[in-house]
Amino acid sequence: MLLVAPMKKLCLLALAPLALAGPAEAMDNALRAGLLKLDPQTRLEQRCDAEVLDRISHDDHNYKADRVVAYAFASPQMSADAIRSPGAAFRSKGQWYRLKFKCQTAPDHMQVLQFRYKIGDEIPESDWARYNLYD
Repeated sequence: MLLVAPMKKLCLLALAPLALAGPAEAMDNALRAGLLKLDPQTRLEQRCDAEVLDRISHDDHNYKADRVVAYAFASPQMSADAIRSPGAAFRSKGQWYRLKFKCQTAPDHMQVLQFRYKIGDEIPESDWARYNLYD
C-alpha cells in the first residue's frame, strides 16, 4: 500500500443520499451518477467515506455520523482498490470521535467488498482545530 497526501474533503452533495440507506442496499441513481464523474482514486475515497458514514449510523443508533476525515491523525494507506485509515475521525451529533477503518472496493470503486471499522475515544473540542475538525 502507498502513503498518499491528505485526501480530498468529502463531497457531501454526492454522499447525502447514501446516508439515508442501510449498508448493502443499492445506491440511488444520484449517488451513482455523482461517483461516476470522479477520477478513480477520488471515487475510491468517496465511496469508502460514504460507507463509513452509512455503517456507523446503521450499526449503532447512538451515533448519527455525518462527516468523516480519513487523515485526521495519520495519512491513510491506499492501494488500487483499498484504503486503510488508522487515524481517521468522524462526527456525530456535533461531537468528533477517533476511528480506524479498512475498506476494499471492486475495481470500479462502486461496490464495497470488505469493510471493517473500530470507533475510538471522543476527541476533546480543544483538539479540533489542531486536527482540522470543524463544526
